[in-house]
Amino acid sequence: MSRNIPIPEDAPANGVSRLLQLMYTLGRRHSLRDPIAGLCERFQFTPPQVHTLLWLGQDGALTMGELARRLGITEKTVTGVVDRLEREGHLQRERVHEDRRIVRCRLTTAGQETSEQLHRLVNEALANLLAILDGTERKALFRIIEKLIRRLDASPAPEEGEAPSEDST
Repeated sequence: MSRNIPIPEDAPANGVSRLLQLMYTLGRRHSLRDPIAGLCERFQFTPPQVHTLLWLGQDGALTMGELARRLGITEKTVTGVVDRLEREGHLQRERVHEDRRIVRCRLTTAGQETSEQLHRLVNEALANLLAILDGTERKALFRIIEKLIRRLDASPAPEEGEAPSEDST
């Protein structure tokens, strides 16, 4: 038996439709292509390779498992990403002495230079995007993103394929 229980106007489920509609409207007027996509073409990298270079440049050496988690790919898939970047001289693998099963990836000098270049270009693209907003709007945007981070950190992650519960949003 299904019940037709009205959803409050300010419920997250109602916001999804509005957000999608706004994103479609924005996309019809301006490309929603993220700055990373353009960098992939320019540098002849895949998106996971660009993100790997950016993460390693930002946070230093990371394990293969941590890279896979941050990229949202399997450890098997991250191996191929790392293989190519290592072959092209952008990073090197090193085993952890305390546990030889753990492999960390570290940027080489060439990889560090590429990562810095990528960071500069991403910063320029984001500066152009933020320039569209005035100071008050930028503060509001930052406040909302910081709130999302705090709330996501405070709530358990939903299982894969499971929608977040109403009370966790």
